[in-house]
Amino acid sequence: MDCKEDLYAIDLTGASWRKSPDSNGGASCVEIADLPDGGMAVRDSKNPERPDLRYTADEWAAFRSGIINGT
Repeated sequence: MDCKEDLYAIDLTGASWRKSPDSNGGASCVEIADLPDGGMAVRDSKNPERPDLRYTADEWAAFRSGIINGT
């Protein structure tokens, strides 16, 4: 699934959203949910009714790599 349009067509009504274990239950966190083909959806835990952001597997891998490598 490489097309953003396809990612946003996925129904996340029953998605399993999760926070980082490092959040210690804080309210000011982001939550993520798995999408097909390795993509990720991200939302604001304080405002879960707001639209989420969705990333392809390649975009998510680049984001994680940047965080891990500090770039």
